[in-house]
Amino acid sequence: MTKICVPTEGAGGLNAPVGEHFGRVPSYTILDTESGDVRVVRNESEHMGGQGLPADLLANLGIDVLLCQGLGRRAIGILSQRGIDVSIGFRGTAGEAIDAWKQGLAAPVGEDAACQQHTFHDHEKPGSHGSE
Repeated sequence: MTKICVPTEGAGGLNAPVGEHFGRVPSYTILDTESGDVRVVRNESEHMGGQGLPADLLANLGIDVLLCQGLGRRAIGILSQRGIDVSIGFRGTAGEAIDAWKQGLAAPVGEDAACQQHTFHDHEKPGSHGSE
């Protein structure tokens, strides 16, 4: 069983657009590949006024794979530490991203593949959590 997560703009499930900012999306669309169940989870991390990092939220949900547009080096490292494989460069809908992953069109990335636009938080004061 694999749980695939796509950061999404809204609660549209597989039809929702892939969100641009991993940690600041309103929701995460999750597909359980074994059961085929699709679940939409609100982003209640500290970036959205809640508690904890988005990576912790996903780890607690048992996510194995994250498919997103892009994210910063720090977020990639934190997700990796929690055992979540990250693939970037996805656009379109959550369903399209998952289909591309199923077709083998995605490969896990390392911190060296971080988006330049998402690396600004690497220069923040120590102890801050950036925009993940």
